Amino acid sequence: MHPAVGKFARACGWPLISGHWRRSRHFNAAALDRLAAAIAESETHHPGELLVVLETHLPDHVPDGVTRALEVFGRQRVWDTPERTGMLLYIALGNRCIELIADRGIDVPDATWDGVCRKIQEGFRRGDYLGTLETGIDTIEGELKAALPVADGADAAADPNRLPDRPVFI
Repeated sequence: MHPAVGKFARACGWPLISGHWRRSRHFNAAALDRLAAAIAESETHHPGELLVVLETHLPDHVPDGVTRALEVFGRQRVWDTPERTGMLLYIALGNRCIELIADRGIDVPDATWDGVCRKIQEGFRRGDYLGTLETGIDTIEGELKAALPVADGADAAADPNRLPDRPVFI
């Protein structure tokens, strides 16, 4: 897209409109329940905590998606897990912005997270929002399971859940 077209679209409020449309069309209560179940199940295999945050569009005061994701990471207290194993999947629906932010206790290369974000974007372009997010959560879970192995005799499911499993809309 030409930069002038993008500026015009933002000035007309297109990300806001398309973000609200995508939210109402693809993220009803049943879809959120399915995503919550996928996240809850994934967290039984490792000590990581995944929070999915959906926003209709990037706020005007934010220059880009990474800046907004870092802001949300702090405001939602994703960093506040005992072993610094919190993870944020931030999605701005109207801007088609997807970011993964991992806390310091998760040792996975940034290129891996970039690949997960690209796959989610590709699925969204095809119009498969729910299935793509479920696949993305499975991929994130696989990476967290490899990076954060459960100690012998420990039970990851017994660890208290510190972040909500249900996706959060802001």
